[in-house]
Amino acid sequence: MAATITNTMFGFVRTYVMLAVAGSAVAVGGQAAGYDAPQLVTYVWAGQGLIGVVALWGWTELADRIRSGDVVTDLLRPVHPVLGYLLPDLGRAAYALLTRFVVPIVVGALAFDMYLPQRAATYPMFAVSVLLAVLVCFAGRFLVNAAGYWLLDTRGVLMGWAVCAGVLGGLYFPIRFLPEWAAAAVYLGTPFPSVLQIPLDVLVERDPPAGQLGLLGLQALWAVLLLAACVLVQRRAERRLVVQGG
Repeated sequence: MAATITNTMFGFVRTYVMLAVAGSAVAVGGQAAGYDAPQLVTYVWAGQGLIGVVALWGWTELADRIRSGDVVTDLLRPVHPVLGYLLPDLGRAAYALLTRFVVPIVVGALAFDMYLPQRAATYPMFAVSVLLAVLVCFAGRFLVNAAGYWLLDTRGVLMGWAVCAGVLGGLYFPIRFLPEWAAAAVYLGTPFPSVLQIPLDVLVERDPPAGQLGLLGLQALWAVLLLAACVLVQRRAERRLVVQGG
């Protein structure tokens, strides 16, 4: 509940900033990087809701279990550790859709003029995009936690993830606000836009249907690559894991 209230309060702050940006763009006869004011409002409030769905920050369970040695229990289970952490995370994300996502959307709709998708295909594409975002974010969090197999202290790695996920993920401002070449480099060269920016672009219909499908394909590619990296890193880590006293 506290996290939902916090996200909602920050939603108001970010909305007024984005409305100011949209107003400046309208004053010179255009849109803000292809977004109009209602689209930016939806972008903000849906983004505030998705923070909890994808669990952008704060997950340190694997790193904590590596440090304490409890991770050995995970290795004894008949389920692969990556899958053992992924399945509960999917359940958590489904619950967060009903709690962390719905409340900010309702508040934003009551307080501002929000953009609703005009194309029927956008709704299932957004659902698929959110699922892929959860997979990408989980894989990223798993990898930074898995650094604990090699590092005594993972706080620096976790902080780096938090900063990059917020700035390059489109939480603080849409990546499309950057110069076109820089935005393309972030989209194609990093997985962070797949966590928040792409689902939000799909929802506000920033691109035509073909563009939306291309974004989903990019998300799916990052999900496959990062989950494969999780399996590889876990396999390498098991070969060198040393538990104190064992």
